[in-house]
Order: sequence, then C-alpha cells, then structure tokens
Amino acid sequence: MKLRLWRPALTALALISLSFTAFAQAPSTAPTGPATAPAASAPAAPAMSTAPVESAAAPAAAAPAAPTIDKGDTAWMIVASALVMLMTPGLAFFYGGLARSKNILSTLMMSFVALGIISVQWALWGYSVAFGADKGGFIGDPMQYAFLNGVGADPNPSFGTTIPHTIFMMFQMTFAIITPALISGAVVERMKFSAYCLFILLWATFVYDPLAHMVWGLGFIGTKLHALDFAGGTVVHISSGVSALVLAFMLGKRKGHGSEELRPHNLPMVLTGVALLWFGWFGFNAGSELAADGVAGQAFINTHIATAAAAMSWIMIEWFKYKKPSALGFGSGAVAGLVAITPACGFVDVKGALIIGLLVSPICFAAIQMKNKLNKYDDALDVFGIHGCGGMFGAVATGLFATDKVNSAITDSKLLGAQNGLFYGGGAHQVIVQIEAVIITAVLAIVGTLVIGKLVGLVTGGLRTSTDDEENGLDVTEHGEVGYSSDTSTVPAFAGVD
Repeated sequence: MKLRLWRPALTALALISLSFTAFAQAPSTAPTGPATAPAASAPAAPAMSTAPVESAAAPAAAAPAAPTIDKGDTAWMIVASALVMLMTPGLAFFYGGLARSKNILSTLMMSFVALGIISVQWALWGYSVAFGADKGGFIGDPMQYAFLNGVGADPNPSFGTTIPHTIFMMFQMTFAIITPALISGAVVERMKFSAYCLFILLWATFVYDPLAHMVWGLGFIGTKLHALDFAGGTVVHISSGVSALVLAFMLGKRKGHGSEELRPHNLPMVLTGVALLWFGWFGFNAGSELAADGVAGQAFINTHIATAAAAMSWIMIEWFKYKKPSALGFGSGAVAGLVAITPACGFVDVKGALIIGLLVSPICFAAIQMKNKLNKYDDALDVFGIHGCGGMFGAVATGLFATDKVNSAITDSKLLGAQNGLFYGGGAHQVIVQIEAVIITAVLAIVGTLVIGKLVGLVTGGLRTSTDDEENGLDVTEHGEVGYSSDTSTVPAFAGVD
C-alpha cells in the first residue's frame, strides 16, 4: 500500500522536473528576459557583489576610480542586515516549538546566546579570519581587521564596493551568528549549555570563518575551484548540517528516544518561527548581492517561489502517504526550500527556482524517513535531513540551472570565472565543480567538529548533561527557569532569584 501511494507522488514530481527542464532548454528564453535586463543595463559595480571574486574585480571593470558609496545600496544593506539578524530569533522559535515544553527555554537560549558569543568573536577576530587578506587560499589574515581595526565608513576595496565597510562587516556577522545556531537543533534536550557555548565559539573560529574565506573571501573554493554559492549553501547549510550529524553521533540519543513520544510541544510557535525565517531570508539571499539591483531582485523572487513550491511539494507527499497534510510538513517544506535555493538564488531563473523547490522536499523527506527507519542516531530536529541534505542538493542544482542570462558574472573570467549549468549549455563541468565544493565543505565540517567536540568534552567534563538533568528538563537544571506558568508548581519562574 505504501509503495502504491509513493509511486504517483514520485511520478508526478519526475514529470514536473522533466517538463520544466525541457522548457528551460527550449529556444525561447522570454521568461528570463526581465532577469537579464537589469544585469545588462548595469553590468558594473553593484552586481559584482554576488561573490568575492566579482566584488574584487568590479572596480576595475567599471572604472579605475576608487570605490564610492551608493546611498541606495547602503540603505538596502542596512535593512538586509536587520532582516538576517531577525532570522536567529526566528530559528529559536522554530526549534523551540519542536522541542518538549520542559526544554523550551534551553532550546531558545541556544540560538539567542549565539547572538552574543558570535557577535563578540566576529568583532575580535572572526571577521578578519573570514575576510582578511588571503593566506594560502584557506584563511584570511587574522590580524588585519582584529578588533575591527580598519573597518570604517569607506568601502572595502574588495567586497561590497558601494557600501560602507562597516555595513558589509555587519551583514556578514549575521550569517556567522545563525550558522552555529543551526547546529543546536541536533543536540537540544541533552547537551550541556557550557559545552555548547564553548563549542560554537571554537567551531565558528576553526570551521565557519575559514570556510567563509574559502568561498567568499577570495579563497580557494571561490577563486581557484570557481564553485558558485550565492548566499551560503556550502558556507552555512552544508557546514552546519554535517556538523550537526557528527555532533548527534558524539552525544548519543536522548533518553527515551525510540520508546517515548518526543513530539513538538507547540506547533503555532513552530509556524511563527517559519514566518520569521521566510521573511528574514529575503535579506539573507537578496542581500547577498550587496547591491539594490536586478540580480538582487531575481534572488528575491527566486527565494519566494522556491520556498512556496517546496512547502506545497512537502504537503503533497504527506497527502499521498498519510492522507493528511500537516502544518509541520508545510513549515518543514518551506525551510527546505529556503535552504535549497540559497546557493542558487542569484544564478538561476524562475524556472530553475521552481524545479529546485519542487524537488528538494522529496529529498529531505526521504532523508528524514531513512533516519527514522535506521534509528542509528538522534538528530533531534532534523538539521542534517533539511539543512545538510537540502544544502547539498541546492549546491549541486546550482550546477544544473545556473545561467549568465540571469547573472552575467557567472561566465566572466574576470569575475566568477565559472560556467553555465548543465541545462543551460555549460555541460557537466559546473556540476562536477559544485560536487567538489560539497565534498570539501563536508570534510572540513566532519574533521573540525570531531576535533572540537572532543576538546570541548575534555574541558567541560563531557558534552552531555546527566540522566537526571535530562529527565527533569534543561530549563530547570541548566537555567533555573521554566517556560510556562503551568510548570511553576514546584519550581520558581526564576530559581536564581525567587
């Protein structure tokens, strides 16, 4: 019976994919016209912020004069930075609703504390490691911008050449904040808060910052490999998803996993988090152009279309398999769509975005089903299933659907130096390059997480809380608080004061 229900769903998705692929290969390219026009009319500085290589080359391509501030770009990037910052509280609500009520505050705190720890780390040395002068293709000069020295009102000559350096730094900070926070979804309800805080500090320093440099900071993956990652498929989602999987194995399963119901305690909170993520993701993706131009507009609409398609694709699968589409399914599909379109949003047309959105949900759904069937690890909130698998699919799909009719920088040897996607005349080369970038990212995340996890465990006396603490709930045992008034019969709202 299950097989008969799956067949029509998978057949429909396959037919949709084939039809749109054929349409994309057709001689008529009218749908891509609007996306092409802005790039053609303004090929100079603004669009050249889609990646570090093109940002660096933009001033030379446009004019020999020094970079100058554009008020429109600056205003947009201030707003985009605020939107991305809002995503971390949105993630907190999304994860918080998925956890059990006795761990709601602990789960929220894992996201909120990243706002504090990573913001300080970024100002002291993180930004310099990510975007300082290149050192061997793998890290930036850790001293160049230490304590934000030299980060002022003038543009950075290599990145975001039409906005103040301070705004570029702040925008990139918001990415650095949310990425380690994503990992928390795999380890909620059982990881020590002290261990978590030290882990994300070290992980940001030795995994995220070097990876951001390699992809966006004139490092190896961006300038030598010429992989395409518009807004963070490798840097944000694959790195956090793979690291979450490794850390889940290191911690072991939650008490009662497989024998008790570990269902979400507050689905309205989950959907509130999805709404904030969806809203903030417009800044995440469209803001990664670092300019208010046509490519930013294309990234904006691609983000929305892919997300909507993925949300509907997920609930259609549930409709076929379970006969009931769920609110959690819609939210999960939406997040999967946001993840998958991230690396591709400024490189593909609407047809490509639609196909990516439609196909990512069955991939992530199958990954989660496989996890539940194998029962080998406890990725509590399916970080690997959605962010890891969705990010990998999105990165590879970028090699299928990228087109210089949307972003002329793709095939410009002075800018990104990449090739069009497989379905847009570029052959298989870019697909292979994207797969190589995925592998490099995964290896760095695996090795980095294993080493850092072991070290943190030694320093904090283990990564995991005691069985009693886990049973009582981490809100009380780790924070001395409870999230809901109904839980205060034996525990004060704030045990440290009351």
